[in-house]
Amino acid sequence: MKVIEDGHVTSAQGFEAGGIHAGIKAEAKDMALVYSQHAASAAAVYTTNKVQAAPIHIDREHLADGTAQAVILNSGNANACTGQRGLEDGRRMCQLTAAALGLASADVLVCSTGVIGVTLPMAAIEAGIPKVVEARAADGGHAAAAAIMTTDTVPKSFAVEVEVGGKTVRVGGMAKGAGMIAPNMATMLAVVTTDAALETGLLQELLLQAVQRSFNCITVDGDMSTNDTVIVLANGAAAAPLLEKGGAEVEVFYAALEEVCRQLARKIARDGEGATKLIEISAINGRSEAEARQVGLSVANSNLVKTAVFGCDPNWGRILCASGYAGVDIDPEKLEVKLCGISIYKDGAGQDFDQEALIEAMRAEHIPIEIDLAQGAAQAEVYTCDFSYDYVRINAEYTT
Repeated sequence: MKVIEDGHVTSAQGFEAGGIHAGIKAEAKDMALVYSQHAASAAAVYTTNKVQAAPIHIDREHLADGTAQAVILNSGNANACTGQRGLEDGRRMCQLTAAALGLASADVLVCSTGVIGVTLPMAAIEAGIPKVVEARAADGGHAAAAAIMTTDTVPKSFAVEVEVGGKTVRVGGMAKGAGMIAPNMATMLAVVTTDAALETGLLQELLLQAVQRSFNCITVDGDMSTNDTVIVLANGAAAAPLLEKGGAEVEVFYAALEEVCRQLARKIARDGEGATKLIEISAINGRSEAEARQVGLSVANSNLVKTAVFGCDPNWGRILCASGYAGVDIDPEKLEVKLCGISIYKDGAGQDFDQEALIEAMRAEHIPIEIDLAQGAAQAEVYTCDFSYDYVRINAEYTT
């Protein structure tokens, strides 16, 4: 697998994208388009929140046939909890995009992100859609990634390539997310593209697995949004053989898909609202991957752990405590905890360590925490960030 330098959502063949300022926000880019020049198999995973935004209902309808060719996205307004008006506005976005691209409306998916409970400014959106369609380009991935940001501080893109059936196949993507981030999706949107050829059923299966090991392994604040969506489009433009379930080539492709999702997820966690550090929690030697993930997420969602990391406080008791209430049957006498590679708890007690050296190590931007469950061979990685003073400020002022 090769990482594509400066890769983005249009790194795969046959895709175009664009991002513009349509006027939903005061100044920044706020409308994006991802378009496949060829008909594409499509799959998606959505938030499990019972309160779901209008775009999710529309996308479920449009993906009933397993195909799509474009995704229109806006930031600055979530089009969530907006009733029948929200559904009409979302469908209108698909209709206008389809008309401008010469597609059927059902072949366009829609995503929105931003403030909940406010209707879309349709005059700005209706004027903006022809402009973003006109702005689309094969190198427009970075502009699209910038246009879906809300409280994000940086756009998020990543792409890789692998060999499938003697052909070079690429997988690329973009994502947004910085707050209201929790597993089972989060306040995040992601569009992943590939020029591989897959049937929809297999694509959906692989996406579900990749999301479980990536986007469902990040948390910023434990809050799950109404709009979370990950969409993948596979247009077959690489002319590689059709991937079929059970084939060795599927594993190669899946590794690429998971890597793109994982790296986008890491970028979201690192860009958590007010974050200064990425925290990577590895729960190893568990009985199952699910139990290892459960322990990792319990530690990742602990505000006490997150604030301790912000303050460079090697308070191992907080990590141990969060591991203990994760709902997994663990033996604290066998558990070992390492922080920044230094063993701080083992054999039922805290370990002697150089506190000043560990405090200095915790000043880094990447903080690894390893929890050895000593129960089996399964493992899981979970990503989160520290809680800083700015997290409170950003969320206290979000709508004001």
